Amino acid sequence: MGIELTRRQVLAGGAVGGAFAVVPGVAVAESEGDRSAGGAPREYRISLNTSTLRGHKLPIAQIVDIAARAGYGGIEPWVDELDRHVEGGGSLSDLAKQLKDRGLAVTGAIAFFEWMVDDEGKRSRAFEEAKRRMGQLARIGGLHLAAPPLGDVKNVDPLRAAKRYRELLELGEREGVPPALEIWGAAGFLHRLGQAMLVALEAHHPKATVLADVYHLYKGGSALSSIRLVNPAILGGFHLNDYPADPPREKIGDKDRVYPGDGVAPLKQLFRDLGAIGYPGPLSIELFNPEYYRQDPAVVARTALEKTRAVMLAA
Repeated sequence: MGIELTRRQVLAGGAVGGAFAVVPGVAVAESEGDRSAGGAPREYRISLNTSTLRGHKLPIAQIVDIAARAGYGGIEPWVDELDRHVEGGGSLSDLAKQLKDRGLAVTGAIAFFEWMVDDEGKRSRAFEEAKRRMGQLARIGGLHLAAPPLGDVKNVDPLRAAKRYRELLELGEREGVPPALEIWGAAGFLHRLGQAMLVALEAHHPKATVLADVYHLYKGGSALSSIRLVNPAILGGFHLNDYPADPPREKIGDKDRVYPGDGVAPLKQLFRDLGAIGYPGPLSIELFNPEYYRQDPAVVARTALEKTRAVMLAA
């Protein structure tokens, strides 16, 4: 049986032994009547992953305003955008104020560092990079940092990966921003949901989480239906997108992602499954479509959110 949380239960702080914290930028059902018969919430407040507008090459402050006007509840920046903001004369404190004023949570962030590789030198440098990025995120209220399987990880032993992930989690505890294992469908390892779950569980750390993605689960060969078997506490985020029937899975790439509802992914069932297991969020829309990069960024942001909500309401 799925766990269904009303807003009153969550705000009371006692639901499911406190396992579900209130997360800014994520909607909870107002009442049982706000859920569809299949168990999916009628609506989540959703974050905008800035990759969706990355081809427009906009400053992060402008993307924040676009996201707020479009109706998003949060944002998921790429960390190099924070660098450019500071290099352009801004500060992380003014960005944090802008986010607060616009009512946007920083539900995660995208970074790239070789934390899992066997090469000790590369791994040491990766941990320094992770520390720097966690520090940036802490200053703007970031909830987690993506930890993807970057680099040569094809032959990494899963238990060694789990040990290294635990070390990364311990770093996150010190810096105030936990890392979430990001699944990459084309990576040598951590390209499947089961692999990520193994590493997260064997890390033996209470803040171990997995960052899933509709496209990457498909690309890596995992079934979206497997989500119904997952404890929601281990999901540190979920990237939303859709994919077409062609090109086939073996040839599909990031650029082929389309708006939710415009492809063939079983998104309605996914939302029903997320509702049934009691996943409260966060969710974020992550696209890389070059066709969208040629369009008005405000229109792209608004269209992505409207299409996502339409699929949710139909679930």
